[in-house]
Amino acid sequence: MSAPSTATLVASDLDRTLIYSTAALALGMPDAQAPRLLCVEVHESKPLSYMTEEAAELLARLTAETVFVPTTTRTRKQYQRIQLPGSTPKYAICANGGHILVDGVTDADWHASVVRRLADECAPLSEIRAYLTATTDLSWVRKHRVAEDLFAYLVVERERLPEDWLDRFGAWAGDRGWTVSLQGRKVYAVPKPLTKSAAVREVARRTGAALTLAAGDSLLDADLLLAADRAWRPGHGELADTDWTAPHLDVLAERGVAAGEEILRRFRAAALS
Repeated sequence: MSAPSTATLVASDLDRTLIYSTAALALGMPDAQAPRLLCVEVHESKPLSYMTEEAAELLARLTAETVFVPTTTRTRKQYQRIQLPGSTPKYAICANGGHILVDGVTDADWHASVVRRLADECAPLSEIRAYLTATTDLSWVRKHRVAEDLFAYLVVERERLPEDWLDRFGAWAGDRGWTVSLQGRKVYAVPKPLTKSAAVREVARRTGAALTLAAGDSLLDADLLLAADRAWRPGHGELADTDWTAPHLDVLAERGVAAGEEILRRFRAAALS
């Protein structure tokens, strides 16, 4: 295999973009025609996330041909459960840009700069948590969580989510410099300056990347897709639900795990062209 080229940086969201839980696979074909799947994450001794075997092969090639940077809202601990095919990425972005990992270790200077910016520009996390505590009900909220002392999220019973609560929370949080996003069973509240795109720009600067490719499915990926030279989104997710687009964005018809495979195919074609 050829050595990774610093000319192309590939920054991709993971969950529901490259890797999929059982509930998100969207295997709409007859069972006998379903693709073979590779488990890439185990949690509490149970398989949790998958990609197709074809996607795994494509990713292994991609990591040898480009600077591949997993770019996720997951915490560092959650990210480290994932075992992606191919070469171990030198860089990874966790906590929606709050941490840049270099060879698996947090870049302390980057993290400190993020913390300072959030303190200057946003309402404190404690205010967001207080609102969530005051306005949520245990009949539809399963868990309250804080991620890396940077943002908060709820695990909810989505079918029981009050009809207007999300809009009210989004408006309230927006006035305080925070973004609200519903992804699967999780409601995220993330400071607006805490972005994947800022961290990706920093990695691009360090690697001297001349071309940045990106993919993602959720509202929290929009800034990443806008910052890339070329970008893709699957046919599912928050961005698909709102018909979100951009001039340099390709919208894929594929949904579920098939979309992850197609995204990797598009990454390789663009990187090698």
